[in-house]
Amino acid sequence: MCIAPPMSIFVLIHGAWHGGWSFDAIRPMLEADGHMVLTPDLPGMGGSDAELAAVTLSGWADFVAELCSAQPEPVILAGHSRGGIVISAVAESAPETVRALVYICAALIPDGYSRTRWREGSAPNQAFAAIQCPHPSGHATLLDPETAPAVLAQLSPPDLVADAMTRLMAEPDAPRGEVLHLTEARYGAVPRHYIECLHDLAIPIAEQRRMIAAQPCVSVTTLARVLSRLTERGVLEEMGAGDRKRYRLKH
Repeated sequence: MCIAPPMSIFVLIHGAWHGGWSFDAIRPMLEADGHMVLTPDLPGMGGSDAELAAVTLSGWADFVAELCSAQPEPVILAGHSRGGIVISAVAESAPETVRALVYICAALIPDGYSRTRWREGSAPNQAFAAIQCPHPSGHATLLDPETAPAVLAQLSPPDLVADAMTRLMAEPDAPRGEVLHLTEARYGAVPRHYIECLHDLAIPIAEQRRMIAAQPCVSVTTLARVLSRLTERGVLEEMGAGDRKRYRLKH
């Protein structure tokens, strides 16, 4: 029996303190439409002190690039929040494996900057800083599960928020300080799209638009809800369809 290939292959990269489980709501929607969806946990997240200390952005990029290269065709690579710096690094190191980049309210950092250095030019975000605390290892941060919901998930269903707070993990520090080296010939050759969230408090809309202004995208889609899963699904599929056409024309 011949099984038709999936419409698109999505690789979804989670944000800080989270895991692949953060896409549990959207994954079955995309799969029901015939897409293949991969939601890996980045190595070292929530690990031992030694594992947290060993994590690097380049190591995460190598891990994701290897996953993308193992697929039968170039993938749609999407990153949420901190996941943005990971997908940018992958596009630079292995652009042939990525059909499109999608930044979901994510860190879209220009060449020559680290996430930490870029934030130096941003407006202070005291509410976001207040929910973070250092990990005992000295190599990571943790979130306060009591105060984090008001900043990270203020518009989300309470039952989903309560579950998410029990699954948060230690976030390694090193990737935020690693400088991105991005070239037009490699990273710049991959179409990029941005999904901005008007009410996000971790990366406020002014900061999202500051990043987009520094690195214009093929498309920018605005969501009025932080977790508008049905809308997000439609946006991802529309982007996939558009970039599939470009991919077929080029190849």
